[in-house]
Amino acid sequence: MVLTRGGLRFAGRRFPVAIGRGGLTADKVEGDGATPRGLHRVTGLLYRADRLAPPAPWAVPFGPGDLWSDDPADPAYNRPVRAPHAHSHERLRRADRLYDMVLTTDWNADPPLPGRGSAIFLHVWRGPRHPTAGCLAFRRDHLLWIVARIAPGTRVIVP
Repeated sequence: MVLTRGGLRFAGRRFPVAIGRGGLTADKVEGDGATPRGLHRVTGLLYRADRLAPPAPWAVPFGPGDLWSDDPADPAYNRPVRAPHAHSHERLRRADRLYDMVLTTDWNADPPLPGRGSAIFLHVWRGPRHPTAGCLAFRRDHLLWIVARIAPGTRVIVP
């Protein structure tokens, strides 16, 4: 997968994509709203089982207590955590449909450096001109098409 000015190029197709409200950056900082440049790899696929059938054989369901730490002071920074969790975090189970299906990436993962950005996902978008907090986001049907054709380790290139 390669991000281009015309969308995300993958498997001979081009998909419209939303990026972070802060644009693209080579110097990602927690909370800047930017999408980090670089070579990223897909590490997992999470889905909301009460709204969606497993989108791929390797998908893992999440529930109401599943969170993602976004607090640089948290020892579990940029990792999945469970409620209750004392540090700042994102709820994976949202009222909207954005996280019904989430591809996790290896951005700032091994080991996570506090403040270098967390929760850089590929997920469902709000709409074509609605930026994200730093993720790449797609139309639901497009993301389902992509998910059916990838596996953990798939490269995501953000030049």
